Amino acid sequence: MTHHVSCGLLVRPGHVFLVHRSPSKAWFPDVWDLPGGHVKPGESSRQALVRERRAELGVEITPPDGNALLTRRTADALLEAWRVNGWAGNIVNAAPDGHDASSRFSLDEATSLDLADDEHPALFKHV
Repeated sequence: MTHHVSCGLLVRPGHVFLVHRSPSKAWFPDVWDLPGGHVKPGESSRQALVRERRAELGVEITPPDGNALLTRRTADALLEAWRVNGWAGNIVNAAPDGHDASSRFSLDEATSLDLADDEHPALFKHV
């Protein structure tokens, strides 16, 4: 496996927080996505989620409990999406090279966006 990615569905009642992937990204450019990042060697998916939220969004989260909302395996990748209910701090775009925008959306707004994955609207139902 080449890539192990952990991403978080950051939720507030009736809303989700998404990032817009930069048009220069090699994978999934110019679409809205769950904030996420690569899991480093020796790190769990939950640990990566905490580290990446701090680095990319400037917030502290508690590692999620239970199972991932979505686990997708391909020949060269493993993607896990976790529900994140709360965080400390104000969300900022601390990684402008990877994301050119970030915003909170209502569920109707989020489902009408150009999304990185066709499975995202199903995930939004977990809000």
